[in-house]
Parts: sequence; C-alpha cells; structure tokens
Amino acid sequence: MRIALDIDSTLHHYWDTLSQAARNRFGIELPYEEQFDWGITRLKPKQLEVVIADTHSDEAILAGTPYPGAVETVQSWHSAGHFIHITSHRAGGCHPATSAWLEQIGLPFDDLHCSYDKISRCVELEIDILVDDSPANIRHAIERGITAATLVHPWNQDVCDEEPVICARDWPELERKLRPLLSRASRVA
Repeated sequence: MRIALDIDSTLHHYWDTLSQAARNRFGIELPYEEQFDWGITRLKPKQLEVVIADTHSDEAILAGTPYPGAVETVQSWHSAGHFIHITSHRAGGCHPATSAWLEQIGLPFDDLHCSYDKISRCVELEIDILVDDSPANIRHAIERGITAATLVHPWNQDVCDEEPVICARDWPELERKLRPLLSRASRVA
C-alpha cells in the first residue's frame, strides 16, 4: 500500500511547541484541551503566521520528539514493502530540516513533500491511506477515495464522530487498527 503521513500532531506532539511559541512571542496561551476546532482564534492571522514560522525553524524541527511507537510502526510498514510518503503543511524551505529530522529519528520514507496542498500530491502519488490530524485534509482525502486515519485531538474529534475515519488515541492503537487493511494489501500483492 501507499501510505501518506503528516508530521505535526501526527508523528510528534506539535501543540506544545506551537503553544510555547505563542506564549514567547505574544504572551498568549493556547491550551491544547480547549482547541475544539481547526482555527486558532486567540491569535490574529499575522501572529499565527509568525508563530508557525517559529515552530518550523530548522532548530524547532530538529528538536521534535516522535510519539511513542510512531517510528517503530512506520519502520515495520516500510520493511513490509509499503510506500511511505511524508507530507507536511510546511513551506518548501523546511524540506532540508524536515528530511534531516526524519533521518535523525530513523523514520524511513520514499517521498517527502512540504507544501500547503497535501491532497493533490497524495492523488498524484496514488496514496491509499492518509494519516493526518487536519479535519479538512481528512474530509478531502475521503472525497478523493483515500482511506483516512488520525490520532484523536480536541480539534478533530468531530470528524471522528461524523466521517468514516480510522481514529486512534496513540500510535500503538493506530497500528492495530490499520493492521487488517495493510495485511489484506500484502496478501493481494
């Protein structure tokens, strides 16, 4: 199978980094447990741009700590012959640091794409499964016939309740829930 993986809030806990940057820059708290939709309304649009740029600096990218089980799961998928596409809602200039971080944590990948249009790239690569935390990306993937999966966060709980999405609380649960789908693909190949 061809699997696409988001990075922020999918491979690592991004919210702490984002919240710390908002606090450092503007003195604004962004409590994770209160982020019930995809928009971040406590920051003005320009403030949010600055905070995101801070969190996507080379230093911040290289400091990311993967969720427990994420790297091991992706390593096993890659070893089983699945194509791994890493896709991140990051500026193209983040590609070198992102690639270095993936290598640093030992996460194998066949393709890396930093852009603001994940779904078009997934369609181009004929992706079968997208793992992403964005409700918009999840819905767009489903519309394009891509199986969607996510780690549950306050901002995407509704999509888990409303859409045919594989939802998990952590990477070990995600691996268990995707195992039947991936093993069926291995038997077909």
